[in-house]
Amino acid sequence: MLWLNIVIGLIGAFLLFYLIPNVVISIILYNILLVRTDKKKWSRSVSWDDAEQRTMFAEGEAWGEKYKACRQSVTVKSGKFRLVGEYFDFGYDKAVIIVPGRMETSVYSYYFAEPYRKSGYNVLAIDNRAHGLSDGKYNTLGLKEYKDLLCWAGLLHDDYGIKKIWFHGICIGAATALNAFTSQNAPDYLEGLTADGMYLHFGDMLYRQMKDRGHNPFPCADLVLLFVALHAGKNPKKHGPIHCMDKMKKPTLFIYSKMDVYSAPENCRKLYEKCSGKKKLVFFDKGVHSHVRINNLQAYDDAIIEFLNQNTN
Repeated sequence: MLWLNIVIGLIGAFLLFYLIPNVVISIILYNILLVRTDKKKWSRSVSWDDAEQRTMFAEGEAWGEKYKACRQSVTVKSGKFRLVGEYFDFGYDKAVIIVPGRMETSVYSYYFAEPYRKSGYNVLAIDNRAHGLSDGKYNTLGLKEYKDLLCWAGLLHDDYGIKKIWFHGICIGAATALNAFTSQNAPDYLEGLTADGMYLHFGDMLYRQMKDRGHNPFPCADLVLLFVALHAGKNPKKHGPIHCMDKMKKPTLFIYSKMDVYSAPENCRKLYEKCSGKKKLVFFDKGVHSHVRINNLQAYDDAIIEFLNQNTN
């Protein structure tokens, strides 16, 4: 029958010229963005060739070298994963865990440590799972990694005598830390959170990134999110910060740049308004996503120190 042949032909054309190419592109994109395909990927080196990124990494390395006498490598077991971090013990009974974003590791995280050292915190800089020296292959955008943070916090509390633990998260690191705070298993000694560039949910960020680069997000972005959901067991569009922020009862400092096109100002206000605990929202005029401190060094550190002074004992 002619109409049946036409339908079959249209279906075949749709599969050949639209669906299959987009699935292939999405698989490639997923592997580039969220899968550690070899040990050299997301290693303890500068993540991408950008002048500010190289400067941040070099200054972080210099900070680590300055305080190397206080540094020790530490490990913790989270499920089947052996995770690695660098712990700077300055003799305090409080500590901050710095949680970097995608592609970044503990060495990069040193760059954000100084305001906490000045405020009386030891510093734990970690390699997230699938990064640096830690085990793992997949990045699940904090949907599973939050359990790792609870293990790190438990190590500091139980083995190192730390009474209060603050989290400083950058981008995905901020979302991961929020998941830890709002987990049913969150211990009371988790003290508060600094969220640098937290997004509504990863789907919103991925759409913005693709549009910013001149690409149509549909359907590739949705397929990438589907792959994450299949691995993580949760849909990242329905389990992002905006969906659990109302459960956040501990002090939260929100840091954003007006130049950030990925974690946009209108979105961060939604997160801020939904937060249930003590909170403060600080906007800076300069700095692209995750590059706020390098463009506002003194003001960035002062905002953290002031917030800690006002909301901790």
